[in-house]
Amino acid sequence: MLWRLKWRNLSLKLRYKSKNKRQMRLRLEIVVSSANNYKMESRKYFLIALAIIIVDQTSKLLIHKYMFIHQEVNVIGEWFRLHYLLNPGMAFGIRWESEFGKLALTVFRIGAMIGIGYYLYKMAKKGAHKGFLICMSLILGGAVGNVIDSTFYGVLLNNALIGSPTKWFHGQVIDMLFFPLFDFYWPEWMPNGGEYFLFFSPVFNIADSSIFLGVATILIFQKRFFAHESMRESDSTHDLSPTVDQPQAMITSTEEQPANDNKEDQDKPLSGMANSETNG
Repeated sequence: MLWRLKWRNLSLKLRYKSKNKRQMRLRLEIVVSSANNYKMESRKYFLIALAIIIVDQTSKLLIHKYMFIHQEVNVIGEWFRLHYLLNPGMAFGIRWESEFGKLALTVFRIGAMIGIGYYLYKMAKKGAHKGFLICMSLILGGAVGNVIDSTFYGVLLNNALIGSPTKWFHGQVIDMLFFPLFDFYWPEWMPNGGEYFLFFSPVFNIADSSIFLGVATILIFQKRFFAHESMRESDSTHDLSPTVDQPQAMITSTEEQPANDNKEDQDKPLSGMANSETNG
């Protein structure tokens, strides 16, 4: 029996015996169900990003409502504090000094957010390593969280930069996490002698932490993440190839079997004659 299958630009011809119909049908159903599983997987990772966005925005709005700018509250001793700070620049207080720097930074964040989201969807569809996809979810959630601040907080919270041409896309990001672990003065004999040093001085937010954690984890475990991806691609190719090749191989072996039987039948008289001559 000959079956013709067409899917997008792929056309397959499958020929097999009737006893293999059920086996072939089950294999095709497995391929379809695996594609549906990839769609469910992508949704799961986007939900992780959504959870990061909700936690990030909730913390920022609570800080804005119950604290005033530069107010500081000790959470755990002296080394973990909440410090309300408005950040007009990038993560960890880094600024882009330019007349249109804030607008360019916001546009860049929006483009990066769209690109990361599309990349996450494609990698989930390909069945990438789960750890890598979780890291990309963290990066996407953090990127969206800061985009919301830059795009809308200038209007909603009235915290746009002074002198901005418009409040849209000029909002300042709310930072609050402060970890001054230790401080000291540099010795006098050093080039920076006598200067005060504080570690860790930057103030950041949950979105920044999510982006940093995702990027750092990918850099540390990149060999494991991408090795697993290449292994899955090779395994999927190996698993799908018998679906087409096995029926043809079965037919070839089945067609060659009668020819081999006839050859054996022809050889039997010849071998008998040879034995009779030898005995004679």
